[in-house]
Amino acid sequence: MSKIIISCAITGSIHTPSMSPYLPVTGAEISAQAIGAAEAGATILHLHARHPDTGRPSADPTHWAGFLPAIKAGCDAVVNMTTGGSAVMTLDARLEAPKRFCPEMCSLNMGTMNFALYPMAARITEWKHDWEEPFLLGTDDLVFKNTPRDIAHVLSEMGARGARFEFECYDVSHLYMLKHFVDRGAVTGPLYIQFVFGVLGGMAADPDMLVLLKRTADRLFGDQYLFSVLAAGRQQIPMASMAAAMGGHVRVGLEDNLYLSKGVLARSNAEQVAQIRGIVEGMGRTVASPAEARAMLGLKGAGEVAF
Repeated sequence: MSKIIISCAITGSIHTPSMSPYLPVTGAEISAQAIGAAEAGATILHLHARHPDTGRPSADPTHWAGFLPAIKAGCDAVVNMTTGGSAVMTLDARLEAPKRFCPEMCSLNMGTMNFALYPMAARITEWKHDWEEPFLLGTDDLVFKNTPRDIAHVLSEMGARGARFEFECYDVSHLYMLKHFVDRGAVTGPLYIQFVFGVLGGMAADPDMLVLLKRTADRLFGDQYLFSVLAAGRQQIPMASMAAAMGGHVRVGLEDNLYLSKGVLARSNAEQVAQIRGIVEGMGRTVASPAEARAMLGLKGAGEVAF
């Protein structure tokens, strides 16, 4: 079994501040939780920005600047900036900060899809901010746009800046879209593919679906790819554990799941990293260091970023 990469998604754009007091919002909170996750064993830090006053997802480079330098100074983990941002953002907005800061890695969503978060609103009885409830309820009519033209644009803009990609696949069809771009010569290996489960509009967190995706990726990409698994919500740890047992990599973090166990909120991202680290090490896997992950993924190195 190869070294295993643990990714940690620190805050995301799905959960809102009313759902957990531990969701990091300010630059200081995001950087502190990111560094804590790295100290707990996270190899890659998947990052989004938020407005520090309201917790609303933000594309503003000023908000990104509130935590990127501190994370770089505080740990050696690989920084992976989202290009998905939030489903309500334009593509230009989503790319503004990655283009400026030139990270080693970016996420890249491989298809347009429904992105329905509205069932979450029924679980909240008290709202901290007036934007939260309308944001969630409005997702019953939301399309997360990631067309082939959008994908090509992200590949061009961020590829020119030396970034490698975490290809976010919410559906089997997204693997075929990735193969299309490989065939076009727009993408070269090693590919790092994130199988995403549990978002309403994408694949459910079903073990049979993970087996299908792995078999499909094997057929399409042979030995030229690595895969990681994230599952939103309560299936986070079971699906990550299955991925680790299959030789894959894992992602945890408060972007994907706010809980440590049933009814128990995770007080930090580091708690979830420590939890999955214990599981994968118990399987005999060894967690990859940032330097090892950089070699595995062909990254340009932390010295080549612009923050």
